[in-house]
Amino acid sequence: MVEISFGKNARDSFVKILVATKDEALNYGITGGIIDRSAFNKLKSYVAREDEIAGKAQELLAFDNLKELIILCRVGLDVSAVDLQVLAGKIYPKIKKYTSASVFARHLPKTTFSALDIANNMGLGFELSSYSFDKYHTDIKKEDMPKLETVNFVAKEQIAKKDYEKTAALANAVRYARDLTNEPSNELTPAIYAADIKRLENLGLKVTLINKTELKKKGFNMLLSVSQGSVNDPYVAILEYNGNKKKKSVDVALVGKGVTFDSGGISIKPSNGMWDMKQDMAGSAVVVSSLKAAAQQKLSLNIVGIVGLVENMPSGTATRPGDIVTSLSGKTVEILNTDAEGRLVLGDCITYVEREYKPERIIDIATLTGAIVVALGDEMAGLFSNDDVLSELLSIAGEQSGEELWRFPLTDGYRKKIKSDIADVKNISEGRSAGSITAACFLEAFLKNKTPWAHLDIAGMDMFSKPKSLYGKGASGFGVLLLNKFLRNLETK
Repeated sequence: MVEISFGKNARDSFVKILVATKDEALNYGITGGIIDRSAFNKLKSYVAREDEIAGKAQELLAFDNLKELIILCRVGLDVSAVDLQVLAGKIYPKIKKYTSASVFARHLPKTTFSALDIANNMGLGFELSSYSFDKYHTDIKKEDMPKLETVNFVAKEQIAKKDYEKTAALANAVRYARDLTNEPSNELTPAIYAADIKRLENLGLKVTLINKTELKKKGFNMLLSVSQGSVNDPYVAILEYNGNKKKKSVDVALVGKGVTFDSGGISIKPSNGMWDMKQDMAGSAVVVSSLKAAAQQKLSLNIVGIVGLVENMPSGTATRPGDIVTSLSGKTVEILNTDAEGRLVLGDCITYVEREYKPERIIDIATLTGAIVVALGDEMAGLFSNDDVLSELLSIAGEQSGEELWRFPLTDGYRKKIKSDIADVKNISEGRSAGSITAACFLEAFLKNKTPWAHLDIAGMDMFSKPKSLYGKGASGFGVLLLNKFLRNLETK
């Protein structure tokens, strides 16, 4: 993990990073004195030659004069916060073999980005792109490990460490979500996961764990039906953050699917690729990490997070296709496919959090359907909502955070597809069409008070088989940046 620091002296760093706009004439002022004039003149000559060869201004240009490695980054006037984060992600592979690097942070001419904005966004980019999960490796050679320990931001007006605290908390939350999601299922059973969540109380969160006995008493029968084939008992974890003590109501309830391993149950999955089903709890990891970030950032909002932690396994006690259960809401549910289990977990949690906390809005997040991967691939997550305002706020946050959403319809035609002949609803519709939409319709059915609600289907975005700009191979933590931006936008309204 890279540590972000702030200081005036950068001459001792071998790696020095400069940022300028593409239409900006190169002058010594862009260096902030972190390189000497002689080195700058050599850089300027090198840049002119390379630009002439390429026929355009290079976005990223590295100049090694043996005494130092100078990296010049040039951005357009339409540069965004995400662009700066991605820029740092592109730089990281070039500098990870060095122990430290320095960045001159300054206001970018003709843009709204201040020196502090540069530091916050590029710092976040360095922290996210330097993430790795090597906890279980025992044979990594020292020379193969990244050596970069510190990225130091230098500005004419000193930037204080406290000015980076909220960004540091966000980066920490994304790493936490990735760590949780990367854990193998034998090391993250529902009980282990619940205990890990309980530790977050030291941040000021109130954490309530509901065990199997209490879940039965309360009537979480859909959730229990998913777990009944496993030897590992289920839990529901509730995290409460009270950041606005002047207000009694809950601004947002976040609901996460926490299936720590999904075999499919009796409707068992094919063996090929089943190992990835350890990541079927990614939605819960996003919710837990979002509450952690909110507490560390001291957001002035009241937020509740609820996650259903279960393991879906086949056994003699497992739920059978065709079984009918009575949900916490009182609705009866015909379970036609035990591999459509996440919606059963979420449905009870949605009912509970709406009834007990009466939030102003509810957002659930889950790796819910393979159908959303067919529709959107690994570029965006699916958005389903009963409220246009909430949908728009989430879409804006998606664009601002780089974790984009695409909204799908919810209409009566789709709702009819989950009507059961012998119960109130069934957990899948007939055939393969509109699988993500009908899954969302199922969740919507458990909103008794019609609270403004949105469902985010992040299947396809929870992990990547190949590295992307800010995401390494494996768990992505997708959704933490999005929800944090949504919450911080809500805070300023």
